Amino acid sequence: MDKVTNMMIFCVLLAAISSLVFGGEWTASVVKDLDALVSSCVVIPCSFTHPNEKQPTSKIRAIWHLKSDRNQRIYFEDQTQVLDSFKGRTKLLGQLGQNNCTLEITDIRDHDNGPFCFRVELVDAPPKEKFSFIEDCVRLNMLSDAPKPVLSDPKSATQDRPYSLTCSVTHTCPSHAPKLKWSRGTADDDVTEVHRQLPIGFWEVHSTLTFIPGEKDDHSEITCTAEFHGKERRTSSSTMTLYIKRRENYNHIIIPTVVGLGTAVIFAFFCIFMVKKYKQQIAELQSQEGSVWNRLSRLSRRNQTEH
Repeated sequence: MDKVTNMMIFCVLLAAISSLVFGGEWTASVVKDLDALVSSCVVIPCSFTHPNEKQPTSKIRAIWHLKSDRNQRIYFEDQTQVLDSFKGRTKLLGQLGQNNCTLEITDIRDHDNGPFCFRVELVDAPPKEKFSFIEDCVRLNMLSDAPKPVLSDPKSATQDRPYSLTCSVTHTCPSHAPKLKWSRGTADDDVTEVHRQLPIGFWEVHSTLTFIPGEKDDHSEITCTAEFHGKERRTSSSTMTLYIKRRENYNHIIIPTVVGLGTAVIFAFFCIFMVKKYKQQIAELQSQEGSVWNRLSRLSRRNQTEH
């Protein structure tokens, strides 16, 4: 194989490698629609890829801007270039070196609906290394009322036996998750909390209350309150009525039975006593009647003799 052939093969390989490295596309993954509670916060999940070799965070510049105008920035490292209405309210949570462009917006206001788009730039790179993902933007749905927590639909509680209730609420701000609080809480009550991710952009907080209900808890109300992050500390609540089932034992059978038997025995003794007393009275009457009859008989015979 001559030198010319070797050179051609080398050029082909170099072109193939260059195509793989530099011929790729910029891509971004941004949630399209997301709920945002007014006065609270929201976290917008975002990730991106670029065709160049992995870059450190210091070599990547992130920008979030209005879809209508990329110069209308809601996030940029230089705060002087950010819209006045967004200054101090936006923060990049992700590490750009790990292709994470997740954005947090706090103190949500009515006009923060967007749509907002992500733009990435490689520092000191030519224009082709700068890209705005205007086809992958997020629109925020403004919520004026806090989402209501959901109480589980448990079975009836049994007196003096452990009982658990679960309360959950969805949200879109995992960096400042809402707090769940119960209307009851004593040293004997146990509360556990779990955070889990739902479909992209949504999260859920689970709080489980475990306690031992007593007879006094029957028909009592238990309330779960969700308190959301923000200056206004917006809250929402859900309430349920607790019904207590008596502990499964035989007291409710034994006690009435004993009382009934006792009453029957007392009544039987009373009847026997009365019957004896009645018989005695009859015997005494019969005895008295017999003596009177004898006297009358003697008088009758005496009268007959005299005549």
